[in-house]
Amino acid sequence: MALIRGCALLVAAFCLAVTLWTGLADPGTALAFGTLVLVGELTRWSGAQVREAAPLGAAGALSYALLGENAGRAGHHGVCQVVAVVLAAALLGSVPHIARGHSPTLDHLARRVLTVSFAAVCFQPLYGRGAFRGWGGPAYALLLLALLVLTALCGAVLAAAPVHCRSRWPFGPLLREELRGLMGIGAAVCATGAVMALAVAVVGLWALPVFSLPLLLTQLSLRRYAAVRTTYRQTIASLARATEVAGYTPAGHARRVAALSRAVGRDLGLSEPELTVLEHAALMHDIGQLSLVDPVPAGATAGLPAEEQRRIALLGGAVVRQSGVGREVAAVVERQADPCPEQPLPARIVRAVNAYDEKARDAGSGGPLRALEELRLATAGDYAPEVVEALARVLSRESLPSPVTG
Repeated sequence: MALIRGCALLVAAFCLAVTLWTGLADPGTALAFGTLVLVGELTRWSGAQVREAAPLGAAGALSYALLGENAGRAGHHGVCQVVAVVLAAALLGSVPHIARGHSPTLDHLARRVLTVSFAAVCFQPLYGRGAFRGWGGPAYALLLLALLVLTALCGAVLAAAPVHCRSRWPFGPLLREELRGLMGIGAAVCATGAVMALAVAVVGLWALPVFSLPLLLTQLSLRRYAAVRTTYRQTIASLARATEVAGYTPAGHARRVAALSRAVGRDLGLSEPELTVLEHAALMHDIGQLSLVDPVPAGATAGLPAEEQRRIALLGGAVVRQSGVGREVAAVVERQADPCPEQPLPARIVRAVNAYDEKARDAGSGGPLRALEELRLATAGDYAPEVVEALARVLSRESLPSPVTG
């Protein structure tokens, strides 16, 4: 992570120094694209964890990096000017977010600098030497799309690397998740960047506001979709707290199981949609206890007979189905008490993590290690060995936190 930030800092400093020394070429074009990046950063999505928080800024930066002509006139800007203009606009657009306490991360700025540098290095020197002078029509458009795909792959690696360094999660699943994300907003950014570069080459800078409008509308739709998902998750969290409020389970148990289950699922390489289903099921895994007349002591269902566990799981699945949370979540809740060989992977994860939290909570200061050892001894039939080992890896990265109530 420090290496990525250091490389971005060196590239930014060098490009700024060169641009200040040589001056701006085509200042009108630089101002237009800088304004586009600035608007993209001002409308940056600061309230949510998304892969591309400023899609308009990203599309504008990539289109400037791949811009060869402006209304038929060859451009004279180079790699250093592209990076300098994009960086200056991004920093200026970050000022309002910093004032509101939503400062963009250094990783975001470093990734923006390096991806734009990559695209510009792949295109500008060759274009300046006339390598693409004979290219036209579909061939030139395919060239820009190919460069944008390579840039997107570079961005995916740069996005997965800091998370891997910070959390020590496996790099392969993180990179696969970033690559899956390219099919969403990433594809829209690449397509818009290519179309902008092609349109400006033909009709000039008036193409920028025309082709930026669809991406702004897409960003607005994604914000509304994220608001719906936030409300949906808050509803699930409220339902999960019902067992705590009623005194059936200790405070914080569902949240701990959900957080640890998600970490284990990520370690095992589950995709983001699968992780979401797993997290929701873990939050609601004890909802079936609300149907019990006499609460289970401390809500510890792992020590109950198999038939009683099965009955509580089926009741919980019925509650989840009636609440409209989703059939996939209900299926995981229902099958968490099935025999281990018959369970799907999310149900195995919820079962093992729930048992760990209950055993570690009741075993005192040495609870985490003792609970993990008990799970390992029970992998012959009760818990999946691969899940227990993934749980051990997650706990080793987190220094075996001891569950607490409250």
